[in-house]
Amino acid sequence: MLLNIVKAFLIGICASAPLGPTAIYILQVSLSKGHKPGFLTGLGATTMDTIYAVMAIFALAFAESFLDSHKVLIMILGGLVVALVGASVVFSNPFRKLKPGDNPTYSIRDYAQAVALALSNPTAIVVMFTLFAFFDVDISGQGFNVAPLICAVAAGSASYWFCFTGFFGYIRHNFKLATLVWVNRIAGVVVMIVGIALLAEGCIKQLMNNL
Repeated sequence: MLLNIVKAFLIGICASAPLGPTAIYILQVSLSKGHKPGFLTGLGATTMDTIYAVMAIFALAFAESFLDSHKVLIMILGGLVVALVGASVVFSNPFRKLKPGDNPTYSIRDYAQAVALALSNPTAIVVMFTLFAFFDVDISGQGFNVAPLICAVAAGSASYWFCFTGFFGYIRHNFKLATLVWVNRIAGVVVMIVGIALLAEGCIKQLMNNL
């Protein structure tokens, strides 16, 4: 059980790590307002990650036989989606409208905006589903056996956003947009590599199954 909790914690971190539209908004809030408002905004993403984790866990619990027979296909499709998301991040410049002088009023709307952005990203549930399959989390029960896994995913996601917003909140007075553009591209390359690795592993397993 402890191993599954550790895996779920890592899933929460991995699900939050891609620097997509939600992360860019959280980054903007952190740079313009500081750590605490940025972290509150990050909790909006954590909320949706937790909801997606619940959906993935119960899908795994009720469709174990389906996953066993289609795990390779899920890995291939999920890897493809992750690689495409990474590619879109590499070839985009989400900071082009960001201005260091912007300082909107601190509001719970930042949290709500992050929730809305995460909700508008249909690939997030696919990524979460793929991560649970990739980490091979054992879902053998319900109720109190599942609750620690959900909490671990939420804790992993919240920990990531706490560190993420803390770092950018600290350096917000001396950042350069050109540097952030390159950080964004490097993050996109990392996401692409993860997706390609998943895709390659799935294809190799499929070829081995066909032999």
